[in-house]
Amino acid sequence: MSPAPPPGSPPPREGTPAELLARVPKLLDAMRSVGSGLGLHATLNRICETAADLAHARYAAIGVVDEDGEGLADFVHFGVDEATVHRIGHLPDGHTGLLGALVRDPEPVRLTDLTEDPRSCGVPEHHPPMSSFLGVPIRVQGEIFGNLYLTDKHAGEPFNDYDLAMVRVLATEAGIAIGNARLYEAAQQRERWIDGSVAVTTALLAGGDTDDALQIVAERARRLSGAAAGVVLLPADGGGLEIVAVDAPRPTNALGAVIPPENGIVAELLAGRPVFVDAATDPRLDDGPVRSYGPVMLLPLCGDGKVLGCLVMPRARGDRPFTRTERALGDRFASQAALALTMAEAQRDRERLAVYEDRDRIARDLHDLVIQRLFATGMMLESAQRRSAVPEVRDGVGGAVDELDVTIQEIRSAIFALQQPAEAPTGLRTRVLREITMAAVPLGFTPSHRFVGPVDTAVGDLTGKNLIAALRETLSNAFRHAHAGHIEVVVDATATLPDGRPGVRLSVADDGVGVPEGGRRSGLHNLERRAESVGGASRLGPGIGADGGGTTVLWEAPY
Repeated sequence: MSPAPPPGSPPPREGTPAELLARVPKLLDAMRSVGSGLGLHATLNRICETAADLAHARYAAIGVVDEDGEGLADFVHFGVDEATVHRIGHLPDGHTGLLGALVRDPEPVRLTDLTEDPRSCGVPEHHPPMSSFLGVPIRVQGEIFGNLYLTDKHAGEPFNDYDLAMVRVLATEAGIAIGNARLYEAAQQRERWIDGSVAVTTALLAGGDTDDALQIVAERARRLSGAAAGVVLLPADGGGLEIVAVDAPRPTNALGAVIPPENGIVAELLAGRPVFVDAATDPRLDDGPVRSYGPVMLLPLCGDGKVLGCLVMPRARGDRPFTRTERALGDRFASQAALALTMAEAQRDRERLAVYEDRDRIARDLHDLVIQRLFATGMMLESAQRRSAVPEVRDGVGGAVDELDVTIQEIRSAIFALQQPAEAPTGLRTRVLREITMAAVPLGFTPSHRFVGPVDTAVGDLTGKNLIAALRETLSNAFRHAHAGHIEVVVDATATLPDGRPGVRLSVADDGVGVPEGGRRSGLHNLERRAESVGGASRLGPGIGADGGGTTVLWEAPY
């Protein structure tokens, strides 16, 4: 016998079941609840809870179908406590069993006992027992979004026709609410990626350190994509791709590592094609730390018709794959970053050209003016020496002439160094001297230098490359912040590291203002990161000014 309609309800229309009419107000409340709010995941949770209440079900869930339509990309549930979820261990993937059947054939399903259905299989251990079942597809703008599942109606009753009718109406309203939530989240997501692109462009064009700017690219990429890490790779000198910036929760020694050109993924990226893989299973990836990740998005950084590098965003193992929207937004972000890199490189080329022109001018001035005047002064002294009758005067003048000859030779060496091309392949000692000579132009003076031990033969290529980058960073910081009048550079290839290993130690000491409290320390972080990438360390000490004024930067690493 059907229950009577509640007091105050209109009389039932002829042919309309009283039970259905009695549940219409609750259905309207449920539809209003589902339509409130714009967050997608919150909307899915609200749909589950509302559907369970409407159909008097103990459990409810929504399986979100993946973009390929072959499984579930997400699974939102209601009624199962967190402790039970933890014991179950993993959520359904929609490839097998009854849920898999509904993914492949999205039509309403109503079962009195799901355990008796031949499609029901693979129930994991610790899963709560369930009997009655009701499944209804959810469509968003005519396309399947997922399925709404209800199990275990209260009092042990099976789901009836009224339950199915109500839930189908609710699923229709849920599709509208989900569509609105998806549009809202897509708009917010696009806004975040656009803001990230603006921040990267600003950082790259600000004229700061290149490594600092690339680190910002890695940080933004990781944050925007929801990845476990953000990695920037640039073409290596000997081919392949070198890791030049890493943003991850924990310190890593990946900085400076080179992925060889024969790797299949590297070939794809250098050809300008994006790659989407699962690091846990893809055979093109080497065994090692990379296997601890899951879905990975690798995007080439293309500009001016060539590949400038690569942006890598790996997610945690078992995490959801990147959606088409995320891939498209990531690709646009990579294109914007590549454009900013191209513009920043052009800006640095102009700055380098200005430095080279300044060096040429200095070399000409030294040759045409300073050396000529020194020659004239030397000739005048030699003439005075010949005319002097006092032996002590002749000896003193002769010593002065000898000193002038030495000075002329040193100036000629400086002219030669200024005229050398920066791209010439050289040893570590010469590269250190080149950095010191380059720094002399903005500093207004040449830092003193000293080498200890077999610098060129003992220090390996990777450590030497990072040492040069650390020296460049330190001299740049001294010019921009220290206001120093004197700088001493020491490269010691006979150093012993704190753990007893032999290594090389770079010391750059100045008499400037020191490191201010609370100041920006991105350059110092870069030094630490580079040292850690080759198993070393970096630290600060007192400078060479009065009473220890200024700063000494110590950077050390094993050979």
